[in-house]
Amino acid sequence: MDHSRTPLFTALKEHAAKNPVQFHIPGHKKGLGTDAEFREFIGDNAFSIDLINIAPLDDLHQPTGVIEEAQKLAADAFGADHTYFSVQGTSGAIMTMIMSVCSPGDKIIVPRNVHKSVLSAIIFTGAKPVFVSPAQDSNVGIDHGITISSVRKALKRHPDVKAVLVINPTYFGVSANLKEIVDLAHSYNVPVLVDEAHGVLIHFHEELPMSAMEAGADMAATSVHKLGGSMTQSSVLNVNTKNGYINPYRVQTIISMLTTTSTSYILLASLDTSRRSLALHGREMAARTIELAEYARNEVNQIEGLYCFGKEILGGEATYSYDPTKLTVHVRHLGITGYETENWLRDHYNIEVELSDMYNILCLITPGDNRETIDILLTALRELSDQYMHVNEINELVVKTPEIPQLSLIPRDAFYGDTEVVPFKESAGRIIAEFIYVYPPGIPILLPGEVISQENIDYITDHVDVGLPVKGPEDRSIQNVKVIVETDPIF
Repeated sequence: MDHSRTPLFTALKEHAAKNPVQFHIPGHKKGLGTDAEFREFIGDNAFSIDLINIAPLDDLHQPTGVIEEAQKLAADAFGADHTYFSVQGTSGAIMTMIMSVCSPGDKIIVPRNVHKSVLSAIIFTGAKPVFVSPAQDSNVGIDHGITISSVRKALKRHPDVKAVLVINPTYFGVSANLKEIVDLAHSYNVPVLVDEAHGVLIHFHEELPMSAMEAGADMAATSVHKLGGSMTQSSVLNVNTKNGYINPYRVQTIISMLTTTSTSYILLASLDTSRRSLALHGREMAARTIELAEYARNEVNQIEGLYCFGKEILGGEATYSYDPTKLTVHVRHLGITGYETENWLRDHYNIEVELSDMYNILCLITPGDNRETIDILLTALRELSDQYMHVNEINELVVKTPEIPQLSLIPRDAFYGDTEVVPFKESAGRIIAEFIYVYPPGIPILLPGEVISQENIDYITDHVDVGLPVKGPEDRSIQNVKVIVETDPIF
């Protein structure tokens, strides 16, 4: 296919050049009806293509023209049979995957460290999650993915599951052997869904982990905006129909149900043009990014008190391959937390990182970086080391992830059940009716239907006390929590 073409973006530019008289939404009408300061900042070009699904521009909900062409080009670039554009982010694509294969009461195998969008889809469908614990890394205090042995155990125990969901790669860039997991699940006639939010570049360079489509997975939600150059909230859903598990027409129906009818053509155009860049120059972009990341990693590992893992992490079931463009910088030996490091970098160097936790910060190196941006980060980290090394007591690394709580109710039943509000610190033994998660990365600690344990309470309180971003409950202070009403027995 001719990947130099951008059918959707070209159609938008040609339409704008005609300068039509518009009697349709959006009401700003090429920017004339919007705030003057905002228009000056954004620019008239952006407003000229902020359009709606009029006939010449096709319709994302039932594409037959330039959007269909753009999606076919994307499918070819990503090695998929079908690709669907998402303006609801990868969250919308993930929910589409699950809702396409699960019905009320169906079981689905999912890692415990999944994104909250997975659990939202489980609530919407009324499915029952079968949780698999991710492998823990006691050296740096992070979770990796699930192992093939844990998936095998889950499939043997629950052969009636409707899907297996895998994160590939994880937020920190680490992958299990996805091909083995896919082959195992398919031997049980179970489709594999992949959260590939942090894996757009892996399609374009052999030194990166294997992509979901290459591994033979059945669906994969891929964030083009995170690492591939498109605008925030734009992602793709890649579908492989060769295994016979996925009905592409149902996928189109579900993604349409979850998508606004006022789709952003600016976001869609950014997907179209980013596909062009990746298809034509993806390997070169990835190679340059890997080179920058390895330079940064080598330099970080020469700074006293800091450590950034590399190839030495490989060799375990959950660490089959990794994406070197994710820099996980371990700061514990400076006697500070990752959260304190994030704030220090912001205050002293105007640097923003992807996330922080008790022991680490995560920095993403992308095709948008260069030697200058990397050197600014390295200069900051060297000063950080100079300021904190040999000053504070070094805390022992303790991976305190609590056991997976008992699931007493299907999440949908708990979410929509009769509830009451109780003090969180007094809620041990009660069934929670809302989410509690750390964002980023959006991984749940408790979800509706689970029994709250004292261990959960202590773990969450520790995170709140050090300032980590615990979110989810209606009470943002995490002082109170919604639980299922306990009815009195009748004698």
